Amino acid sequence: MTNIRIGRRAALAAGVAALASPAVVRAQADPIKLATLTPLTGAGGPYGPVMAKAAASVVEEVNKAGGVLGRRIVLVSEDDQTNPEAAVRAARKLIDVDKVAAIMGTWASSVTTAVAPLCWESKTFLCTVSGADSITLLPHQGFLIRTQPNSKLQVTRVGEFILSLGAKKAFTMIPQTPFTQSTFDILNQVLPKGGCAHQSLIYDDKKTTYRTEVDQALRTSPDVILANGYTPDTVVLLKDLYRAGFKGKILGFAYSINQKLVDQVGQPEVVEGVYNFAPASAEGSSAFEKAKAASGSANPDPYTCQVYDHINLVLMAIASAKAATGEAIKENIRKATMSGGKVVDNAVDGLKEIAAGGKVDYAGASGPCDFDEKGDILDCKFRYEQIKAGKFTLVKIA
Repeated sequence: MTNIRIGRRAALAAGVAALASPAVVRAQADPIKLATLTPLTGAGGPYGPVMAKAAASVVEEVNKAGGVLGRRIVLVSEDDQTNPEAAVRAARKLIDVDKVAAIMGTWASSVTTAVAPLCWESKTFLCTVSGADSITLLPHQGFLIRTQPNSKLQVTRVGEFILSLGAKKAFTMIPQTPFTQSTFDILNQVLPKGGCAHQSLIYDDKKTTYRTEVDQALRTSPDVILANGYTPDTVVLLKDLYRAGFKGKILGFAYSINQKLVDQVGQPEVVEGVYNFAPASAEGSSAFEKAKAASGSANPDPYTCQVYDHINLVLMAIASAKAATGEAIKENIRKATMSGGKVVDNAVDGLKEIAAGGKVDYAGASGPCDFDEKGDILDCKFRYEQIKAGKFTLVKIA
């Protein structure tokens, strides 16, 4: 009987407390809402679903371990369709209806450019894998980080690789994107220093043939062509280059020259010898192994590894801040990775360390997640592959 009375009194006291401070009780019970906004369809469709799956797997593990600040995490996944207009609609829903504290995984630079103003205006934190230099030059007020190296770093490395192939004449073919002009400017600086002339053109990525553009490029007798579009238009471009008899080397970013492109081309001779290039994940690291498990992929692409890092960083930033708002994440995101604390490779371990009063230094699946004041990743390695007999083979990681 004594235990029953105590239980009733405790229940009564809890009820009184709830009536006295309902906002506090609700805040403790309400889940923390976060979001992925990835390209589930469109040109980025081969990447978005796996990116979202990796983030969801991390959330599931964290919830099993008790959540963050005693609260469950709810992850909302939306499709940006690799389209700025669709992305803005989805972001507006995430911000206004779902009221998420952070959006993670925007892929195309045009999408991130369109979504970023909505985020900083609403104080929603944004993590992106887009590479255009212009993104971190936006007045984002600190509400943005990107794990993808900016286009200056990427295109500089592309130029260096083109020179390593012995090219004396290079030609870039690219659709209009936020990084088109910067690509031209950077290559025009890097290539001539190595004795390689460079010319370029912008094409319409909606066309069904690029034979006119290919003829224009081949009149310059290039040793190397940089095919710098997305998968759908690069499929068409590679076929037209093959039909035109181009015998030089072809290089493109791995987000377009991938297994889906090989399958869609359907002619091994068209893609034989083509190179691709991407920021390299931290292969062999414990975080990379965890990203493999989270994504269900034996070889997760760099974007998946980066989104795996996004969700881990955001969760640890919330724990460090003891608050689940975009502003709290902004003020604490670097405490999860640049604090000089205990090295961790996942949020569950990091949350335990933070709860015990310690500091953490996250070592990610995409590499060291250290950011400058603009939100740019400070450094990473790059991976170069070549298609041989229909398979991607590693050339080097540097």
